[in-house]
Amino acid sequence: MNSSEIVFIKSVKDGIPNRDPLNDSDARRLFPEEDGRISLSDVSIKRDVRDFIIAYEPNGGAAQKNHIFVQEKVNDKGKLLGRGSLAEEIAKSVGEEKKAKDDMKSVLKAHCFDVRTFGIVYSVKPKFNLTGPVQFGWAHSLHPVDTQYVQGTVVMPSSDSNDEGEGKTQGTIWTTYTLPFAVFAMPAVINAKAAEHSGMTEEDQELLLRALWQGTQHRQARGRGQQQPLILVHIEYSDPFYRIGYPEELIAMSPDAAAWKAAGKQPSSLQDVSFDLTKLLVVMAEKQEKIARCRIWLHSGVNVSGDIQPFVQPIW
Repeated sequence: MNSSEIVFIKSVKDGIPNRDPLNDSDARRLFPEEDGRISLSDVSIKRDVRDFIIAYEPNGGAAQKNHIFVQEKVNDKGKLLGRGSLAEEIAKSVGEEKKAKDDMKSVLKAHCFDVRTFGIVYSVKPKFNLTGPVQFGWAHSLHPVDTQYVQGTVVMPSSDSNDEGEGKTQGTIWTTYTLPFAVFAMPAVINAKAAEHSGMTEEDQELLLRALWQGTQHRQARGRGQQQPLILVHIEYSDPFYRIGYPEELIAMSPDAAAWKAAGKQPSSLQDVSFDLTKLLVVMAEKQEKIARCRIWLHSGVNVSGDIQPFVQPIW
């Protein structure tokens, strides 16, 4: 498997995919308020991938190698399982309980997709940690965003009335922050040397790319909005010690952030923006001796500049 870089661009409508609990569950802002951009954490992206794998490969899949270690799971009594119990449950399901007592690390590497790709910090004795070959950066919006504070009501009362007719007779009022539309770009790196230690394979890599695209579509919730993958770029290197570096900065959205800010407006739909990959294509052409392969997945509704046709792949 080659070392590689990823750029993933997605949009969201009528929701916030990753909220900040320290800011009344508004959008996360890593940049100053006057900058206007908002951000999504790598934890949010990984959750999309994990949830897709759980649905796509139930119970670890036919080969029992794609279990998900980091997830919320309860026992028969409804209590949330901790790291140790989650690991023991996976080991039991694959018939490796005895091996797990002495070498839980190898059991989880062999049977958990997220351990091989994202790594693990196992805080149960005997403790161990494993650096994941896949490292996501923060996803930032490509334009300034103003979130809106909205209010609504729930018709259903929260409790029954008693025999005398007393009790809750009205629904409750809810409030939340939301945003009408935003476009985000997220970078990632896959380190082939780290993959040798974690056991990540090329098959895992292909499943990861699919999970980024379809996991974004799969993990829908009212507060997270309607999410749509737009562009996924995967660049593999023949030179294991070379990277283009910050490839997301070589993809331009038009109008750019400065233009939207100057106009005092924000994009409201996919039809308001287009993307230019020309700079990225130029850099790839200049460094072609270091690049083994480039693949691009593209949503049909996206307007793109640059001759990307030789790299375009069919959508899953």
